[in-house]
Order: sequence, then C-alpha cells, then structure tokens
Amino acid sequence: MRIIFVILFCLISWSAAADKLLIMGDSLSAAYGLQEHEGWPALLAAKSPVQLVNASISGETTGGGLARLPALLQQHQPRWVLIELGGNDGLRGFDPQLIANNLQQMIELAKQHNAQPLLMQIRIPPNYGPRYVARFTDIYPQLAAAHQIPLWPFFMDEIAIRPELMMPDGIHPNAQAQPLIRDLMLPLVQQLAE
Repeated sequence: MRIIFVILFCLISWSAAADKLLIMGDSLSAAYGLQEHEGWPALLAAKSPVQLVNASISGETTGGGLARLPALLQQHQPRWVLIELGGNDGLRGFDPQLIANNLQQMIELAKQHNAQPLLMQIRIPPNYGPRYVARFTDIYPQLAAAHQIPLWPFFMDEIAIRPELMMPDGIHPNAQAQPLIRDLMLPLVQQLAE
C-alpha cells in the first residue's frame, strides 16, 4: 500500500510540474516601472497553456541568475527554463566569456534537473562598439548550437524601434508594449505544449 501511495504521489508531483515554465529574466521581464499584473509574463499567464513562474528581477545579471537558479529549480521543478539574461552584463561591459560561462552553467543546471533550457537572444545598443557588440550577440546562437537547445528571438527587437512603446529611459518597454510582447511570446509558449 505504501508503495502505491509513493507512486501516486510521484505521478501527481510530476504532473503538477510537467507543464511549468520558469522565467529567469531581468527588468524586461520583471514589469519594471509597472505593476506586476501589467507585465507581459502576467498577461501571458492568463492565456498560456502552461503554468508560468516568473523569477525575473530588475537589474539581474547572468551571475545573479546562476546563483539563484539551483534553489528555484528545486522549489518549482519546472519542465522548461527560459533564460532571458545578459542585458545588464552587456550594459556594464562584462567580459563576453564570463557571460557565456554563466549562461552555459545555467543551461547545464537546468538539464541536470530534467528541465529543457530555452535561451533568448539578447541584444545591446550599438554604442558599445562593433567588436564588443558582435562578441556579445554571438554568445547566444553559439550556446544554443553547442547545447542543441531552442534560441528564442528577442522580443525587444520589434518593440525598441517604436518610441511610443518605450519608457522615457529608452531601455524599458512601457505598459502599452506589454500586451504586444505577450502576443509575441504566446506562440512560442504554445509550441511547448504541443
């Protein structure tokens, strides 16, 4: 009887975690300057076929995400982990090799916890110089190819070029942009459930 109970408990636990997506992001995913319910992850959660856990923090770096990830994996047991990090590293001029190493460790940690890593392409402004920008931008497709994981397009590519969708700082999407980001992300999340 005890064995049956344990098996049932494991099946229930697996089923609860089976369709859970953990979002590891920075201010772009943390509803910076807005109420949490206005951010794209909260808007997406209302339409998503999978459960979303938004662990994004404003100002987060790849190093910070790496430090937090083990506990979050243990707590939430997600099926997928979306890594939307690196922008703050790039804006601070961190060594691209350090950024790549941190992201690689996050990818490996997710896999060790039987979660599918999903990497988002991140971009930084061109004023950091063509060499640094190229090295930074190349991190993401290189890691995705090396680990054979999906590389999701950067949702800011279609938002940042429209000033009316940006906050006065020119970095963060405003409230008007959040439903548009949700709509960009929804098909990608829907594919996970197929």
